[in-house]
Amino acid sequence: MTQAFDAQAQQELLESRAAQALSLARQLGADACEVGASVDQGVGVSVRQGEVETVELSRDQGIAVTVYLGQRKGSASSTDAGEDSIRAAVEKAIAIAHYTGEDPMAGLADAHLMARELPDLKVHHPWALTTDEAIELALACENAGRHVEGITQSEGASLSTGEGVRVYANSHGFIGSQRGSRHSLSCMLIAEDGAGMQRDYEYTSARDPSLLQKPDAVGRQAAQRTLRRLGARRPATGRFPILFDPSLASGLIGHLMGAIAGGAIYRQASFLCDRLGDSVFPQWFNLEERPMEPGAMASSPFDNEGVQTRNNRFIEQGRLASYMLSSYSARRLGMETTANAGGARNLRLQVPLESRASLLKQMGSGIWVTELMGQGVNSVTGDYSRGAAGFWVENGEVQYPVEEFTIASTLQSMFKGLVAIGDDTDTRGSIHTGSWLIDEMTVAGGED
Repeated sequence: MTQAFDAQAQQELLESRAAQALSLARQLGADACEVGASVDQGVGVSVRQGEVETVELSRDQGIAVTVYLGQRKGSASSTDAGEDSIRAAVEKAIAIAHYTGEDPMAGLADAHLMARELPDLKVHHPWALTTDEAIELALACENAGRHVEGITQSEGASLSTGEGVRVYANSHGFIGSQRGSRHSLSCMLIAEDGAGMQRDYEYTSARDPSLLQKPDAVGRQAAQRTLRRLGARRPATGRFPILFDPSLASGLIGHLMGAIAGGAIYRQASFLCDRLGDSVFPQWFNLEERPMEPGAMASSPFDNEGVQTRNNRFIEQGRLASYMLSSYSARRLGMETTANAGGARNLRLQVPLESRASLLKQMGSGIWVTELMGQGVNSVTGDYSRGAAGFWVENGEVQYPVEEFTIASTLQSMFKGLVAIGDDTDTRGSIHTGSWLIDEMTVAGGED
């Protein structure tokens, strides 16, 4: 294992280095300065076919300095938080600022917006795991999957565990620190029949290792997911209802958030420009951010500018209620920051939920999509086209696996055509959602 990680000592060191950078920037003539510093340490192991493949011990650190000379901005960073490196970064940032053009919107977030409530959000749960113990858990996960009848090969199992500290400080006098941890275990397996080979995977992820699924459960679920894909066919071409698996539905929310991000809005590079207050989803759909949720994957009391985070309602009764703004994008739009420098934190739906059986019944005949491929999403126009795999559904019952087809529509139509959301909520990431049933999309598969 790597050297023991002393989170308290690392936090104190980074806070000291950040204060040093701020002081030096003032001495060298900067009107304002902000500093971000972090250190992360972890271990990752992977096994395949019962043998250890890799053991990776990692330690990453860095410090980034941004200075303002009036409304000229310069930034520099270093992977070393030593005193000499900090001085070099500050000097380089100031030198860069001398050559940049003036930007009337540049500057720190307003001082009165700085976070004053910095509670412990219970996101730091170290795992006292030796390398040998990590290998043992990964092997147990893979073995559980490999021994399921029908599994022919393994792509391996991987376990990673890490913790870290991040610090943000600026010349308003604000300094905020947060310790965090993240742990995960995954397994990918292969099965084969006369039609060919299929592969699939399962994973578990949490800040608190006690909340991870058991290794044997992850392995068995990976096996089940792989075996159910055997005998896949190409579906017919046509227009059908589509049921997005929870892990894919979170991606649809991700596309929404990208489209309402301040940078996309002020650049006029989003299909949701000038749509505040408009109906985007069905009336029953509500989406909000809860950045202060204890123990959640993206919780933080302050954003990347030190602004106090708060609950934000982005979609209310189907209408676009708010853009996602940093201080800079808010100034460009003549609005106020939503404390989203660095993105949204812990997105949660407030919607009626239905069982998987109910969704399939409402679908009738269509496709339950469990895998997407390619990057065919245009956030400017909303056009959506992805390769996909999943299962054909007939009369509300899953019939057989399907693959080698594309699904296409626009995000505008998909959002408006959202029929229902499942109660099979995936809580492994920062976006929590169940399955999404979309009324109709174009499927390009085999013959009509």
